[in-house]
Amino acid sequence: MGWFRFYFDEQRWEWSEQVARLHGYAPGTVVPTTELVLSHKHPDDREKVADTIEAIMNTRGALSSRHRIIDTAGAVHWVMVIGDQFFDDHGAVIGTHGFYVDVTPAEDQRVDAERRRQDLVTARVAEIATNRASIEQVKGMLMLIYNVDEDVAFDVLKWLSQEHNVKLRVLAQQLRSDLRDMARETVDQSTYDHVLLTVHQRLAANPEAAS
Repeated sequence: MGWFRFYFDEQRWEWSEQVARLHGYAPGTVVPTTELVLSHKHPDDREKVADTIEAIMNTRGALSSRHRIIDTAGAVHWVMVIGDQFFDDHGAVIGTHGFYVDVTPAEDQRVDAERRRQDLVTARVAEIATNRASIEQVKGMLMLIYNVDEDVAFDVLKWLSQEHNVKLRVLAQQLRSDLRDMARETVDQSTYDHVLLTVHQRLAANPEAAS
């Protein structure tokens, strides 16, 4: 798991050491570009991702996707890209940022379940919110929303906690509250992504948040 940034006007990419390694590169050995990023997409997914990048450049939207990449050794990885917009000092949208999650082990079971999953997500999120402790609740919610296993869901929570220097318990409590509120209505994937990537902002005034 690792972070990325994409600046629209410059078409400039930045990625973490973890994302570089996911693509098969030692950290610092390549400068990511749109051409390089697309060259690693699976041939069956490349056009879709290219269209997504073109669309978000036109709409100033967030990059969120689930697709396959091929690393420098030829290994295929299913990745989940969770993104949100980011802004300059004047409040203008200048790019998209977020993180990659390697979900290869979970992807083998995904296709059949996907047809049934979407209709169940909202109801199950509400059910989990009333029956489990905060961290377990949020893990369960993320497993449903992003169709990942328990370990990946917990890795996402840990990464957010470490990235923003926020206690895991407090972060989970905030996400539980956010997602519980959202369970009353049907929302699209980008809304879940936005809530996940901005949870630390809603904890800024919480004295218990700092780890």
